Amino acid sequence: MMDQMIDQDHKKKLIIVRGAGDISTGTIHRLLRAGYPVLALETDHPSAIRRRVAFSEAVYDGTAEVEGVTAVRIGDAPEAEAVLEEGRLPLLIDPAGKSIALLKPDVVVDAILAKKNLGTTPDMAPLTIALGPGFEAGKDVRFVIETMRGHDLGRIIARGSAAANTGVPGVIGGYGAERVIHAPAEGIFCMRKEIGCCVQAGEVIGTVKTQDGKNGQDGEEVRIRRPRVHAGVGQRILQHRHRGRVPPL
Repeated sequence: MMDQMIDQDHKKKLIIVRGAGDISTGTIHRLLRAGYPVLALETDHPSAIRRRVAFSEAVYDGTAEVEGVTAVRIGDAPEAEAVLEEGRLPLLIDPAGKSIALLKPDVVVDAILAKKNLGTTPDMAPLTIALGPGFEAGKDVRFVIETMRGHDLGRIIARGSAAANTGVPGVIGGYGAERVIHAPAEGIFCMRKEIGCCVQAGEVIGTVKTQDGKNGQDGEEVRIRRPRVHAGVGQRILQHRHRGRVPPL
């Protein structure tokens, strides 16, 4: 159904993807590998915690590489064409999507994963697609893609919405909600650990203002927000993967 709405001459069809976090990065990566020209739009302070697999890191570092594809931060929309010709992904800081009207893409994908619509409308492009909850297919966008883990993951929804956000991460090693640490106060998050390191229960992994973010169980630290970025009260700053008890050094 969706294939019929995209011309076979896809190399000339510009796709703009709003958001460049981890799930969006997977979407962008697949589109680029399939030959579609893609422009990613991001906010000026993205907060992905799976940072090593997120093109959004190019906002801070200028470039970001994920499995052979390199994102390059550009200063304005006209720079996108040159970056695409180099076989790389242009990434523009444009949270409001103002460049969409200028570039007139054939497809707009909202992959912000904000669990709500932050301004994507069906008139932005001939084909509009949204990932996850917060959108109604046939009203806010043409299609919605299910992002909830399970049997329906990746399902194309032509009418209705994706499953509502539960707010609870998948259970790993018997732990679900306990694996996530949220900011205890508004302020600047300062990280003391690196992604992939092992930590002990109660060990300080970072601070927000004067309050310490502490782990609830022993295991392996796998996902941490970028250090020294602003965090709002209750915002997710870390996700932990339980690996069982780690022997002391």
